[in-house]
Amino acid sequence: MSRTPHHHGSDRLGATYLGGNRTRFECWAPSATSVEVVLDDRIVPLEAHDDGRHHATVPDVPAGSRYRYRLHRPGHDPLDRPDPASRWQPDGVHGPSAVDDPDVFAWTDDGFTPPPLFRQVIYELHVGTFSPAGTFDGVIDRLPHLVELGVTSIELLPVWQFPGARNWGYDGVLPSAVQDSYGGPDGLRRLVDAAHAAGIGVILDVVHNHLGPEGNYLDDFGPYTTDRYTSPWGPAMNVDGPGADHVRRWIVESVVGFVRDHHIDGFRLDAVHGIIDQSAVHLLEELTTAAKAEGARLGKQIQVIAESDLCDPKLIRPVDEHGFGLDAQWADDFHHAVHVGLTGEDDGYYVDYAGLTDLGAMLRDRYVFAGRYSPYRERTVGRPAPDVSYDRFVVCVQNHDQVGNRMLGERLSVLTDADGQRFAAAMLLTSPFVPMLFMGEEYAEPAPFQYFVSHGDDDLQTAVREGRRAEFAAFAWQGEAPDPNDPATFERSRIDVGLARQPGEHAAMFAFYRHLIELRRELPLLHDPSAPDPVATAVPGRQAIAWQRPGVGEAIIVAANAEHDAVTLDLEDAPGPWTMRFDSSDPRWGGGGPTPAPDAQSPTLQLTVPGRTVVVLHTQRRGGTA
Repeated sequence: MSRTPHHHGSDRLGATYLGGNRTRFECWAPSATSVEVVLDDRIVPLEAHDDGRHHATVPDVPAGSRYRYRLHRPGHDPLDRPDPASRWQPDGVHGPSAVDDPDVFAWTDDGFTPPPLFRQVIYELHVGTFSPAGTFDGVIDRLPHLVELGVTSIELLPVWQFPGARNWGYDGVLPSAVQDSYGGPDGLRRLVDAAHAAGIGVILDVVHNHLGPEGNYLDDFGPYTTDRYTSPWGPAMNVDGPGADHVRRWIVESVVGFVRDHHIDGFRLDAVHGIIDQSAVHLLEELTTAAKAEGARLGKQIQVIAESDLCDPKLIRPVDEHGFGLDAQWADDFHHAVHVGLTGEDDGYYVDYAGLTDLGAMLRDRYVFAGRYSPYRERTVGRPAPDVSYDRFVVCVQNHDQVGNRMLGERLSVLTDADGQRFAAAMLLTSPFVPMLFMGEEYAEPAPFQYFVSHGDDDLQTAVREGRRAEFAAFAWQGEAPDPNDPATFERSRIDVGLARQPGEHAAMFAFYRHLIELRRELPLLHDPSAPDPVATAVPGRQAIAWQRPGVGEAIIVAANAEHDAVTLDLEDAPGPWTMRFDSSDPRWGGGGPTPAPDAQSPTLQLTVPGRTVVVLHTQRRGGTA
């Protein structure tokens, strides 16, 4: 493959501070015949290259200096634009870029590395609504809460520069610039350093399938996007057409820069099914390889996780097995199966799911849709991957999409009672997959998480409102969708982790989550990727399932019943004695239990599970595999 090399040092794209008040500027602008960098006190021409690159090293430009690029294009007036590779936008997406000096930050995190994925408990959060301040420093203030909970990594919704101060982050337009209202690049560094000091890793959600509509000036520079493909969210990125080598460099340098300049531990790649790439080496492989190489240079393991709805293990198979080499992928099938089993919803994409019985297929094939016909999509979806270990799949029972893309943004704390919430949490944290929590679920946060933006253009605001209404057409939800542009929508979505300390239902739920996370650490068979696959038993026509997982000299059973009434499961080849290690209906959590432990010594175990209950049984035997 012949491709422009990636430049990850002083000759990278953007403004790179070299020390001694010298700054190197480089941009890719093939649409311009010449480019100048516009500083506060002067205008400096950049040297042009035949491939569309323009660069210069300029003296007397200290860190913090603001600048723009002035584009001279045939037949057009000169345009002053922010840097596409800007790493700091102190005045927002429409303002000038600024020179960032990452080397001035005093890191204290030498030697930190997050645990392997099978030991991870990930916590997804939105910086703007996680604290009253809505900043990186506000997240730092709440790290003790996360330490007490027991999570191992936080996953930040996108923190690229987006318009205004209210946005989920998926309307970002400058993939290397850190949102100014959150605290900018130094704010992110403070958070990562503090998180590492607390023993918590930091994963960034990054968006390389599209860019937001406001503040997107890329097409003035060159073909960063393409009309050869379409995207539901905006113009598709040009990663395989003319000029794509430079676009790919721009994307890859962004990811590598976050590893080097911000000590990020991993990435969640948004909706990779929206990245259309016909190249021999897919962008996802190139990006993952580069990120891991930079991590290795720094002595750390970078974890790359994809969001994909394709149910295709190619993403996570090694490169030498013709895969893309990512570490893991989101598996929304788990959420959908548990949600249907718990709520009975069957509209929209939920029409594809039967409930808990689907988890048997997922435990066997890693996907519910592993070559199965989808009525919602009206086509066959996925392929089985029984040889891929469970720690390559990240699952949840709530996340920003599944909560925020409901019309009113309701959480499970509104959709079901405390028994139902405990049931969902127990399903998540006793599964063999990698669990991810969504901020607030650990104490039954009542506030919704609604869709919010702060676009400055009236026509764009109208388009967003109408687009959201259209998205809800496939669901039977009642009511009126909140206005995404209304500041009140944003404020309604702010959570209050102080509720976890208030006696009553919130403190009880927080204690329940803490106990489950600790149980997951105490019982390796709940998460060990080297253990044999569980054997699942479902009750036809009922929302109940159990799975047995053997280990060396021990075994566990996880049994779950989402119905309101008790269900009895008959488990073959399950000799005891069995000890009840966990019971979600135990009165200490507010349940109506406890569930009696079975005492049968026969090979067949008859287990009656109360309604809305998950139990974990454990047996210890001498020698051999249980």
